[in-house]
Amino acid sequence: MDLSPEDALRLNVLLANKPLAIRINESAMVVSGLTESGEARVELRPNCRDEQYIKKVKELISGHVLGSPGGYPVYLQRWTRMGQMKDDSLEQLLMLGEPEAVVAAVCAPGLTDELARRAWWAMEDAENARHMLRKPAVVQGHMGPVLAAYLVEYLPFESEAEKQIETVSLVLQSGLLDDAQRQDLWRKAARRAPYYVGFVTTLPDDIPETQAPHPLWETHHAALEALAGQGNAVAAALARVLSGPGQAWLHTLYRIFKKPSNQDVVNITLDQMAAYFSALRETPADATLEALEAEARDWLEGDAAARETQALDEALRGPLLSMRVISGMGYGVVRPVFKGTTAIGSLMRRKLEPVMGPLHAHLDALTARPPRR
Repeated sequence: MDLSPEDALRLNVLLANKPLAIRINESAMVVSGLTESGEARVELRPNCRDEQYIKKVKELISGHVLGSPGGYPVYLQRWTRMGQMKDDSLEQLLMLGEPEAVVAAVCAPGLTDELARRAWWAMEDAENARHMLRKPAVVQGHMGPVLAAYLVEYLPFESEAEKQIETVSLVLQSGLLDDAQRQDLWRKAARRAPYYVGFVTTLPDDIPETQAPHPLWETHHAALEALAGQGNAVAAALARVLSGPGQAWLHTLYRIFKKPSNQDVVNITLDQMAAYFSALRETPADATLEALEAEARDWLEGDAAARETQALDEALRGPLLSMRVISGMGYGVVRPVFKGTTAIGSLMRRKLEPVMGPLHAHLDALTARPPRR
């Protein structure tokens, strides 16, 4: 069964006008094309079952765009979410009217701001928006704020903590939200703790709250900054965490660990803690808390930059040791608890108590006024 002559003619006219993207609404039986002058629509009049007719429509479009009537190629479906599409084929993908082809385009490393605009017209979807906001060209372009606004509006409906964290991390990138929007998101984090993880991920030095610097910063910041200027990464990291923004970062960690909802929240937060102090390690650690504490004591004695920093004041020894321990955070710290369990909520938090106690002690060592727990 072929397409009706009227539909075939109108679809060929649409394709001859070189649309920038095509969208097929299968439930309404409408084919839309994004053109330079606006949107063109073809209302289909099927002469057989709708699903068979849509297949014929896609074959016509694919034959025109790719020179093959087979529709969206199967091998492309395997590559869709792996970002392995060639940049010169992205425009064609957006003209196929296939959701999987749109996903392939938004996952591609070579996605431009203009192609993001076309892809967003073709398929508004939260996962697509996240894919696109991982591309600097999109973040810095016109579409960045558009996608961020959509994700912020959609965020209350996102049920998975990992998706909430990723969304907040992405929309907090520079230039996407204004100060009022960031403050509103921060207030909402009081009810959705995973949001806080997004803040410590993207804005570790610009948390939207004010905390006073640690007294040790008041006393030693000039000397620490002088050592940092000479290339001492340990002194630089200590000055950073003892400063007002560093104390705000620490207080956000307390909020996250007060009532983490699941293992994703814990694991991602531990990774971000290590990232904050990444200058203290050449490679990530994968060790228990006890092993990290033992290694940190040896490091204090053996590392030249640590010894130089500690020489400023013996009172810095405790914070330095805790910084080194925190720089090794990761799954290794919670592996003894999480291995073989899918526990979440209160059960997970009870299992974590042997880890959280010592971990809080290291946070306290860096905090001027640890919150009451």
